[in-house]
Amino acid sequence: YFEVRRRKYRFRILCAAPARFLDLQFSNSMEFVVIANDGNLLPVPTTAVRHMMGPAERVDVVVDFSKLPASTTAIYIVNRADQPDGRGPRDTPLPLSRSPKLIMFKILPGAVEDPSRVPSVLRPQDPISAADIRNAVRRTWRFDRSNGAWTVNGNLFDPTRVDARVVQGRPEIWTISTSGGWWHPIHFHVEEGRILSVNGGEEGDTALLGRKDVFPLHGGDEMEVFVKFRDWIGKYPMHCHNSSHEDHAMMVRFDVVAPG
Repeated sequence: YFEVRRRKYRFRILCAAPARFLDLQFSNSMEFVVIANDGNLLPVPTTAVRHMMGPAERVDVVVDFSKLPASTTAIYIVNRADQPDGRGPRDTPLPLSRSPKLIMFKILPGAVEDPSRVPSVLRPQDPISAADIRNAVRRTWRFDRSNGAWTVNGNLFDPTRVDARVVQGRPEIWTISTSGGWWHPIHFHVEEGRILSVNGGEEGDTALLGRKDVFPLHGGDEMEVFVKFRDWIGKYPMHCHNSSHEDHAMMVRFDVVAPG
């Protein structure tokens, strides 16, 4: 449990589960404000009642406990994702009454001063230029299952094989996809990307806007991600962050190389 006063708190939440997705909600269905994702503030805050996150994803939320009725002494964060196995959650969430309780917040009595505010603008994002989209190197990565083994583009991981040579500073668009109903939280190292589209449409979930390094693929999803590898050259992995999938070779190696 965690004791809170009747004021705003900022919490950073990490989904540290090996394979479980979280569909987070307060037991009283109270609203909260999402202000940041994996590594960055969002362009603008967004109000939510539920938030879905997969292994290795992070989220920053602001919760205002002063809005609770005076009679409330405790509330819970619960997980509404109905996930009986590693494949991923079912389409229908669990009822609140059956959702596992993750943490209890004990509401301390008495009013307190709270000068904190959530700004209306957090971290504006420059638009991706038409030239970067036009000149981007396009790559396709399919996270799948072949003969009982986890694969990317039909291949098991080989640390000696270079699956992509990426030129430092050159724009890239990576299309990542999955099939068979399995959910895969895809993570690439050393840089963050921006989601261009999910299943052919513009990304409408504000919590997924801005820069991210974990990209949650639900069963059958296809996602376009824009990225520039800016700072370092070297050998890096991209992998599914479901620990069992990652440990069993659902990974690729890409090398960031200097221009020329």
